[in-house]
Amino acid sequence: MSIMELYDNWCQKAVDDPDLQTELASVKGNETEIRDRFYRDLEFGTGGLRGVIGAGSNRMNVYTVRRATQGLANYVKADFENPSVAISYDSRIKSVAFAQAAASVLAGNGIKVHIYSELMPTPCLSWAVRALHCSAGIMVTASHNPSKYNGYKAYGADGCQMTLEAAEKVLSEINSLDMFEDVTYTNFDQAVADGMISYINQSVIEEYYKNVLAQGIHTDLCAESSLKIVYTPLNGTGNKPVREVLSRIGIQDVTVVKEQENPDGNFPTCPYPNPEIREALELGLQYCDQIKPDLLLATDPDADRVGIAVPDGEDYALFSGNEVGALLLEYICSQRKENGTLPENPVCVKTIVTTDLVRAIADEYGLETIEVLTGFKFIGEQIGLLEEKHQENRYVFGFEESYGYLAGSYVRDKDAVVASMLICEMAAYYRTKGISLLQARENLYKKYGVFRHSLQSFAFEGESGMNKMNSLMQQLRDNRPEMIGGLKVVSVSDYVASETLDIATGQKTVITLPKSNVLVFDLEQGAKVVIRPSGTEPKIKSYYTTVGETMEDALATEAKLKDDFSKIFQ
Repeated sequence: MSIMELYDNWCQKAVDDPDLQTELASVKGNETEIRDRFYRDLEFGTGGLRGVIGAGSNRMNVYTVRRATQGLANYVKADFENPSVAISYDSRIKSVAFAQAAASVLAGNGIKVHIYSELMPTPCLSWAVRALHCSAGIMVTASHNPSKYNGYKAYGADGCQMTLEAAEKVLSEINSLDMFEDVTYTNFDQAVADGMISYINQSVIEEYYKNVLAQGIHTDLCAESSLKIVYTPLNGTGNKPVREVLSRIGIQDVTVVKEQENPDGNFPTCPYPNPEIREALELGLQYCDQIKPDLLLATDPDADRVGIAVPDGEDYALFSGNEVGALLLEYICSQRKENGTLPENPVCVKTIVTTDLVRAIADEYGLETIEVLTGFKFIGEQIGLLEEKHQENRYVFGFEESYGYLAGSYVRDKDAVVASMLICEMAAYYRTKGISLLQARENLYKKYGVFRHSLQSFAFEGESGMNKMNSLMQQLRDNRPEMIGGLKVVSVSDYVASETLDIATGQKTVITLPKSNVLVFDLEQGAKVVIRPSGTEPKIKSYYTTVGETMEDALATEAKLKDDFSKIFQ
């Protein structure tokens, strides 16, 4: 079918959502706008779906959600006897509609559905899959993307985002389906009445809280710590669970940013609800100016990431995901070693773009470091591999630089609820030692050296943008740089070719991780640049690592690296 034929087909058949008909009528005769909506199907990858909300095969709408869910239904019916699926959703525009659309397809295919009765964080979806012994899970979210986006993350029976193999099976099923003709669904309310769709019981949520609280080490110190917290859920799902857990460990002085307290998919005070960027924390920082807290916490809309800021003189310093993760790893390892609860042969897991400071800390406390591809699903996968050997208790901590952390193996995705609890507990513990979190960070660098990390994103919108991204990655492979930022390239790792090339010797080493569109340039002086297209956004991401005797040295080197890649990706 041509693009215009697809457009006409949608005009005739996409009648369930009046918003879609209004949009389709508004772009009539505009070839560019029509093409952008129909030039491809919204891609189903290992992260599921993610895209702009709207009409068309390249948009998030009830039809793309139904088609994806029909593919998932076909997969679980083929692979599981008496299959069931858990569903959760966040505060985004149409999240409830998309969650109910997915549930209706599953129920229409004879698959039992367990759905939360209100919006709940991503880790609670992972927990529900595991606690209710489901065959799969669906989380309706676009995480930290702007309000025009929504998405759909698919989970396996282990509570982890689907592996490459499972996602390929689902994709194969999806690709065989016509958007309108091949999808079976039923009425949501009728399926609830018939018992095919059930609301998840409060007892399941309570067990989740108990598992989060079990990760604490010195939670008894929190009640007497007098910690003062400013917290923003960024109009997302974290408001209830984060405040509930902090209350249970005795932290009562919590001021919530009122403008960002309640669910609102328009994110009116925060266009980019991503705790990785300062803009998302600006309103919280204004509260800090008035309240003078010990800590600012900000969780993203689906509450799987958390960012923090701490007092720094008259101002507040924002910590990076690498810094928070390294601080938590140091705190957890040191305290569990001290109280004798560090397991035998302990393990921590990091992604290839996460700070190498992890290795230094792990070596200090005798942990094995496992390195995986970017994406928390690969960290969850490692916990699952340990579980298969009845060794899941060896897992101590895992994190990625993009503000995602997990202590404990009760869920298989990053969890801002447990991370928020442990950050507050860590602050309370260090307070008993007369140490602020700012001082704890400085002590970390004194102990292990100054590691500086940063991320630079280059956006490429639309079909032409996707083509340019692919072209730029190929150019880097075909004409790899010999110098970056004035530093010599020591080795190049290509995760598509699955090999690392030592520049000096010409020796090639096999990379055993799954193939992925990632290039890693190891440089002199311990510096590193990792380049990869985002799996969920039309962006190329550049991750920079620099090491110096002082932060100033590391920053100066970083500026040179960024300058070189800004020229390449213009």
